[in-house]
Amino acid sequence: MSFMEQLPDLVVQYGYIAIFVVIALESAGVPMPGETVLISSAVYAGAHPGGLNIYLVIGTAAAAAILGDNVGFWVGREWGLTLLIRYGRYIGMDTKKLKVGQYLFLKHGGKIVFFGRFVALLRAFAAVLAGANRYSPRLFLFYNALGGVVWACLMGGLGYFFGLQVEHVIGPLGIAALVLVVLISVGAWLFFKRHEARLTLEAEEALPGPLLTVGARG
Repeated sequence: MSFMEQLPDLVVQYGYIAIFVVIALESAGVPMPGETVLISSAVYAGAHPGGLNIYLVIGTAAAAAILGDNVGFWVGREWGLTLLIRYGRYIGMDTKKLKVGQYLFLKHGGKIVFFGRFVALLRAFAAVLAGANRYSPRLFLFYNALGGVVWACLMGGLGYFFGLQVEHVIGPLGIAALVLVVLISVGAWLFFKRHEARLTLEAEEALPGPLLTVGARG
């Protein structure tokens, strides 16, 4: 049984600890299904009123995201891209993904700190790139905290609403909620996959050749 298949059982068995660990690890740069565990936990909280508390789910997710990102920022600031270029492929950060992330960060700066939380392509290593690019620690802390809170509230809220409708799925509102969640999920996946390919090409044009550490390009 894969980790993704075991995820619902882990959430039920370990609750807030599982939520915190998975999201914190993902935010620190380890490829983990952070958004999946948040939404799954929120759905469970909505469908089982006596189980997880949605406010604690959202609070735990936000705290884990903020803490994990700060760890990733510190790693990036101390060691830059050197370790990621050498060993990133072992944790899913190949050269293409690193180059896209560096390109976006150099182009948009602090926007990536906030919006990177919502983009699967960036969520696991936006903080590392922020540190590697010597982004202001104070600004990083602000945008990171803001992004973590908004992300947890939005994703957790949507999951909780879906969970509530599971109990009344035979009604028109429940069916509409199911259809809406499915459409949003599929649409978001298609959007990011399409733009991931475009961004990969743009990043290669802007940063041709091997990926270099910050400051090495003229």
